[in-house]
Amino acid sequence: MTEEAKQWTHLDSQGQAKMVDVSEKVPTWREARAQGQVRMAIETLERILEGTVAKGNVFNTARLAGIMAAKRTWELIPLCHPLPLTSVEVFLQPDPKLPGVRVEARTKTFDRTGVEMEALVAVTHAALTIYDMCKALDRSMILENIRLTYKSGGRSGTFTADKTSNTQG
Repeated sequence: MTEEAKQWTHLDSQGQAKMVDVSEKVPTWREARAQGQVRMAIETLERILEGTVAKGNVFNTARLAGIMAAKRTWELIPLCHPLPLTSVEVFLQPDPKLPGVRVEARTKTFDRTGVEMEALVAVTHAALTIYDMCKALDRSMILENIRLTYKSGGRSGTFTADKTSNTQG
């Protein structure tokens, strides 16, 4: 195994994937935020806003999907720890300029490992739910620009994404 591979915390001495042992870490308050967007035809966005999508209320369903997915991140991402989330919020903002929907998630916990993956999973699943609920209207929707925008807590401190590198339209 190379020296570089030895520095990866998710690899054992033989280079095999492993769950990081966080038992010796001190719990701290941790927060993460992520964002993404679903680009769609303006007519699709209008139907969402009018509440005339056949599958029901798109925003309520997508918000719940994001929250539920964040709570199950450890089941979806193989090396994630199960975390006692203290808060998961999903925000959906229609944007006629895209046109589409901007999706944001905020996750919090008091634990030994971060909640970045939970925020990213929340955004992704909320966006996927929007796609699923509207695909009969618009199969050309695009899920894009899903990224971590903020994280705090733990040894690595605070990260804030550089707004100048934001690729959103």
